[in-house]
Amino acid sequence: MNKRFENKIAVITGGCRGIGKAIARRYAMEGARIFALDYVIPDGSEPFFDNTIGNTIDNSGINSQVTCIQCDVTDGESVRNAFAEVVDAAGRIDILVNNAGITRDGLLMRMSESDWDSVISTNLKGAFNCTKAVCRTMMSQRQGRIINMGSVVGSMGNAGQSNYSASKAGLIGLTKSTAKELAGRNILVNLIAPGYVRTPMTDKLTEGQREIFLSVIPLKRAAEPEDIANVAAFLASDDSSYITGQVFHVDGGMLM
Repeated sequence: MNKRFENKIAVITGGCRGIGKAIARRYAMEGARIFALDYVIPDGSEPFFDNTIGNTIDNSGINSQVTCIQCDVTDGESVRNAFAEVVDAAGRIDILVNNAGITRDGLLMRMSESDWDSVISTNLKGAFNCTKAVCRTMMSQRQGRIINMGSVVGSMGNAGQSNYSASKAGLIGLTKSTAKELAGRNILVNLIAPGYVRTPMTDKLTEGQREIFLSVIPLKRAAEPEDIANVAAFLASDDSSYITGQVFHVDGGMLM
């Protein structure tokens, strides 16, 4: 595999599981040094990368490229401390992936304020906190890539997910606004909007819920986390050097 990210430093929030972990693995395989920020980090008893996601290369090398840092993205001080730790250790930050996210689904009339607030705080405020924390470093470097993880429901909405849909719609506005603010310093900001992806979060769905999702996907399958990681690798690479402020729907055709 090409080493497009050799000597690059990547910070990935929610980077210890699901889509975030798949992106971390892809970047590491292409040479990046990874700082995975997560609310709960692995206890170190097992390698960060294992063979459960089809890895066919020696894990020892890429495991050594990953540092896990406990961080609450909803807390500005926690975020500032985590990013300061990354800069102290690596001297720079080239790529930020705002991937941390949660769901608290429910019909609007029954949704509690706490379920609304927690989703908005993690999914939207968390991306704001991390983007703000990385700005000064990337501006002084006069280059950087910020990739926000949205969702197809941020564009189309979804019954029972008003909080989640609103948070992901907000990320589109944040992406486009920060892309305009930071373009003069060669900092590119884009958003990936996945559809139905097989992750521990979606594994909680019932069989009936899965069938409903698959029925509206023209490709008739869920995405794997690696499908999203492929796009994240493109957006972090030199191949996307003239792209900013864009939304990339990676949804099997759900939104056409």
